[in-house]
Amino acid sequence: MAMATLELEVDRRSDWHVLKVRGEVDVTTTPRVRAQLISLLSEGTPNVVVDLEGVDFMDSSGLGALVAALKLARSRDGELRLVCEHQRSVRKVLEVTGLERVLDRYDTVDAACVA
Repeated sequence: MAMATLELEVDRRSDWHVLKVRGEVDVTTTPRVRAQLISLLSEGTPNVVVDLEGVDFMDSSGLGALVAALKLARSRDGELRLVCEHQRSVRKVLEVTGLERVLDRYDTVDAACVA
């Protein structure tokens, strides 16, 4: 059985940390995503944009990491925003679970950073 692949890239755009996620976010890779989100939300301004355009698959553990990050951001008077316009499989998971009503979703990283 092949290991799930995951790439994380961090960037900074004015007051926002941008976490670009590529690959599969599942039970084996979610701990890395969660740790990176906690790290970003714990330093300086707790505003993070999570770019999910490169995510091929996301399971419930990945959704749990996003919800936990949202709670942490809000507890520190920050925000968590998602970019997920063209990745239909991830958008569908957000819609089916109702998380699209809780997590702010934008079409591009630029749009998320200036909204």
